[in-house]
Order: sequence, then structure tokens, then C-alpha cells
Amino acid sequence: MMESNEIEISIVIPCLNEARTLAGCVTKARQALGDNALQGEIIVADNGSTDGSREIALKLGVVLVGVASRGYGSALMGGITAARGKYVLMGDADGSYDFSQLMPFVRELRAGRDLVMGCRLPRGGGRIMPGAMPWKHRWIGNPVLTFIGRLFFKSPVSDFHCGLRAFTKQAYQNMDLQTTGMEFASEMVVKASLKRMKIAEVPIVLYKDGRLGKSHLRSWSDGWRHFRFMLLYSPRWLFFIPGLALMLAGGITGTVLIISPVKIGPVTFDTNTLLASALSMIIGFQLLSFALFTKMFAIAEGLMPGDHKTKQSLGSLSLETGLAIGIVCSIIGFSVLLYALWYWRIHHFGNLSASASLRIMIPGITILTLGVEITFASFFLSILRLKRR
Repeated sequence: MMESNEIEISIVIPCLNEARTLAGCVTKARQALGDNALQGEIIVADNGSTDGSREIALKLGVVLVGVASRGYGSALMGGITAARGKYVLMGDADGSYDFSQLMPFVRELRAGRDLVMGCRLPRGGGRIMPGAMPWKHRWIGNPVLTFIGRLFFKSPVSDFHCGLRAFTKQAYQNMDLQTTGMEFASEMVVKASLKRMKIAEVPIVLYKDGRLGKSHLRSWSDGWRHFRFMLLYSPRWLFFIPGLALMLAGGITGTVLIISPVKIGPVTFDTNTLLASALSMIIGFQLLSFALFTKMFAIAEGLMPGDHKTKQSLGSLSLETGLAIGIVCSIIGFSVLLYALWYWRIHHFGNLSASASLRIMIPGITILTLGVEITFASFFLSILRLKRR
């Protein structure tokens, strides 16, 4: 049973020069609290407005939080930190979201959800009013970024960048969000998905914003920031999958070409292709190493949650095991190069057939290079695993 003076929900509205629409947003939010008998507060997180937005917020009697550090994420962090409610609902101050429709979010939170996302898209029951979303956002940016988010992080969210969303204060603290710009929206969904939080979606209506000037959103640069963030938080897709593909392609192709050239129609694949295969394997191994290093560093620094499967895999990769594999590969590679030298000697150190000699040299150099890389990668991995306070 909640005490009568306990705040259940805090409505946080980030604001930067929104004098035209701020009062309407606050009025709708206040009406929703009253109509649904909710114990709540309205917080305007001002990010340096110069158009009178601050004065409007004070006149309306809401909690005004000044946030000096510029950025969408910074403004929201400042407002959410000041929030006293068990739940937090956030939404833009430009009039594009209807704060009077907050009860579906509250019901989901009361049912035990950690994060409740609004869905503007028709496929999720939402509705986009005419002129409310530019075509490049509706048909390119949002679908592409949402698809990547669902693919990379197995997120159930179908509208990754909806600005109207609600969450428990406890879930927000567990997310430990760090980004200060527009990618704050992506980070919240990514971390909630990685931490296997309970996520729900509710359909909403997106209205045309009431701004006269340009939107704070910069389509291409902010879109890149969201995409870059998702890549950095997914070493599996950024490093592991490309690295594994290169290793397999190079290994299979190289194994075939070591035996003899391969002719497909008028095209002959010979030692040049064998060299490209060797390079593919070396680059592939580097990417796999980066995937491992990134994952381990991110878990150690709390940027990503650890999981049993990852911990079990990392636990089997000891320094001694890595050194043993690296030294064996180095010995094999060096032995192949010694055989190449012997092969040259029995031909009296004269000219050799390029096809024959390179079929010895390229595998030898490749295996030796991989051996050295495995050896030093094992040392670096051990450095990352050193316990720190």
C-alpha cells in the first residue's frame, strides 16, 4: 500500500527553447495526473533555454532542473536524477507526444515491467499524424536502426527510438547509462535488452511538433551516432562475425589452393589467391582477438553485463593454454619455412617455380604470424583479466 504522500510517477520533460509548446505539454501531464488520481510530479530539465522556457516552467509551478552540460542525454540524466517517483515517464517538450495518455505506461509498470516503450508505428498499433515524421526517418532511419537493434541485441522493441517511454527508477539505476547525446535513447534500450529486463510496448500517436525552427534532431549525424553506438556495444557483430567469416573463407580457400591451382571456367585461382587467403586469415584472427578483448574489457568495466556462457568460455582461455597454442603454431610455421629453405638448397639456390615455392612460403609465413599473434594476444588477455579495485 502506497503512502498518500509518496510519489508514484515523475514526468521528466527535457527542454531547450520550447516556449511555444512547453505549457501545453505540462498542462496535459498535469491533467493526466489529476484524472487518474496519480501521485506524481512534473520535472522540466532545462538545457540552457534562452527563449523564456524557464520562466514558463516556474510560472506553471513544476520542478525546474537546470542542466548546464549540453545534450539530450545530459538533460534527461539531470531530470531523472532529481525525480522522486518510483516510476519515471520521459517525453519531448515539442508537442509531438500526448502526455495525457500516460496510463497505459503506468499499468505496464505496475504489472512488473522495467521499461515500457511507446510505439509510433502502425505495425505496433501506433499512429503517425501527417507531417509528424520526415519520410527519411519513417522509411529509412527508424526501420534500419530498429532492425539492427533487434538483430544485435535480441531486443523485443519495434520502435527503437520513440522518445515517449517509462521505466522504474530502479531499472534506470541498474542500466547505468553514460551517453550524453541523442544516443542516450539507444543506450537505454540496448542495456535493458542486454540485462534481460522486462520490456513492453504500448501504441501511441505521434503528432507534428510545434516548433517553428529546425528540429534538434540532425538526421544523418544523429543517425550515425546511434548506429556507431550499437556497433560499439556489439563486439559480436562488429568484430566476431566478420572475423570468423574471414578466417573460414581464407582457411578453406587456402587449404584447397595449397594442393594445386583451381580453374573455374576461364579463370584460374593460383598463388595470388592463396596470398589473399592468407591475408584473410590473419585479418580474421585480429578481428576475433578484438572481439574477445572488447567483450572482456566491457564486462570488467561494467559496460556490458556478464553471462554464464561468456564467463565459462573466458575461464577456459588461460595464459598457459594460449602460450602453448601460440608456440606450437610458431614452431610449425618456422619448420615450414626451414623446409622452404631446404627446397631452395636442393635446387642449388637458383630460380624456383613461383607456383611451387609460394605454396610453401605463404602457409609457413601465415602459420608463424598466427602463432606470434596468439602468443602476444594471450599476454594481453591476461592483462585485461588482472583484478583491480
